[in-house]
Amino acid sequence: MTSDRADTLDGAAPVRVRGLVKRYGDRTAVDDIDLDVQRGEVLALLGPNGAGKTTTVEVLEGYRGRDAGEVTVLGHDPAHANGAWRSRIGIVLQSSQDNAELTVEELVRHFAAFYPAPRDPDDVIASVGLEDKRRTRTRQLSGGQRRRLDVALGVVGRPELLFLDEPTTGFDPEARRAFWELIRGLRGDGTTILLTTHYLEEAEQLADRVAVLSGGRIVGLGTPAALGGRADREATVVWEDADGRHEVRTLTPTGLVAELAQRYAGRAEPGEVPGLQVLRPTLEDVYLSLVRGSIDAETVPISSGESPDSIGEAR
Repeated sequence: MTSDRADTLDGAAPVRVRGLVKRYGDRTAVDDIDLDVQRGEVLALLGPNGAGKTTTVEVLEGYRGRDAGEVTVLGHDPAHANGAWRSRIGIVLQSSQDNAELTVEELVRHFAAFYPAPRDPDDVIASVGLEDKRRTRTRQLSGGQRRRLDVALGVVGRPELLFLDEPTTGFDPEARRAFWELIRGLRGDGTTILLTTHYLEEAEQLADRVAVLSGGRIVGLGTPAALGGRADREATVVWEDADGRHEVRTLTPTGLVAELAQRYAGRAEPGEVPGLQVLRPTLEDVYLSLVRGSIDAETVPISSGESPDSIGEAR
């Protein structure tokens, strides 16, 4: 065991951020963020364009400096980390440079050689669904297939910490679910994962916790089920009868359903409430309310024109 690896086996969080600030001219893109990511955790970072997601992740990856705050990633400040530190992280960017003439197998094996204890390239290629494309040149891959290759290159080094930036863009539903299984397997092996995604279903499926950024600040942090008091929010009870469609918002939907069951007890199907639905707030509902609430609290727009986040995404 190396001393570097020992830095993150002593109980310290692999990612620790205190008071992170990043400015671009007179605009504050990241505004006093505190955040911990625990070992083996999948943390999803959500937020609209310009919220500060990409800037935050770039600071953690060591690709962008900061104006204030303390940042520790795998026991080191990423602004001063060395090659040994970089060998312990995996990064899947939104876009990457093509190695057009290399085949899938050649490229994965080439990247595997950079790491001290990589995964088996054949297993990685299979895990991202590219077995039948292993001898295909990169330039001949479709957009979705190239995205799978990006993921393979990000995980082949067996990283302790994996950054996934919109990893399933371009995936069809079947491929996306296969990728989710891959991520669950990585988490089961103890890999810490920081995921940015615009697919809220993906965040709900994969994340142990969700952090919502808006205007450079964290406006919500918690499990997908409890984010923003989701579990305690009103449910909507819907039913239909001869008078039309009815919707009632209530904190006690079970009691209302029991009352409705008694009301319709004399019908042909006793106790069956016609068209009954109990709708709980979705993660999307809570996410939108958090983002809108943060915007309403601002006296000036969060962003205008081209944001630093969108610039960073083209890195």
